[in-house]
Amino acid sequence: MTVGVLALQGSVSEHAKLIRSVNKKIDVVEVRTIDELATVDGLIIPGGESTTLRILVDNANLYTPIKARVEAGMPVWGTCAGLILLANNIEGERPYFGLLDATVKRNAYGRQIDSFVTEGDFADMYINMVFIRAPKITKVGEDVDVLSELDGAPVAVRQGNVLATAFHPEMTKDNRVHRYFCNMIENKV
Repeated sequence: MTVGVLALQGSVSEHAKLIRSVNKKIDVVEVRTIDELATVDGLIIPGGESTTLRILVDNANLYTPIKARVEAGMPVWGTCAGLILLANNIEGERPYFGLLDATVKRNAYGRQIDSFVTEGDFADMYINMVFIRAPKITKVGEDVDVLSELDGAPVAVRQGNVLATAFHPEMTKDNRVHRYFCNMIENKV
């Protein structure tokens, strides 16, 4: 299995480290080019700044290949800004990939200074959740499974081969969300 991490901005090395900790036999590719994207079985779109990520993806000519691969069934996981890029509705701006039937509001949990860590359930696991300028999922479609909530709002969702978290599992030492994503890839969703 080969897991790609979009390596244009954000917590690339942190995601790669946790994927490797799931199973040393998993190959991790930092994806910056179309050729690198073609080698992966699943892709993580890390946090960062969503507007900047849009520009960087466009400049690398990765928009169409990423969207086509996900639409063809490749598992993808967006964390924080990655969630924003995957959503089909973003309050106050146009969507980007539009691959997840969800509405999100950018920076809804506050500014950088308002970042926090909490605990909660994720797909029947109790985990730490790190929120850094996190988006809020304000609405999900019928086909979207809510995997985790915070104060009644979804913070982790899945729609088929698309996984999204408003929080940053890569900022902990716990690899269980990464293992969940690897299982999605291994089981072909």
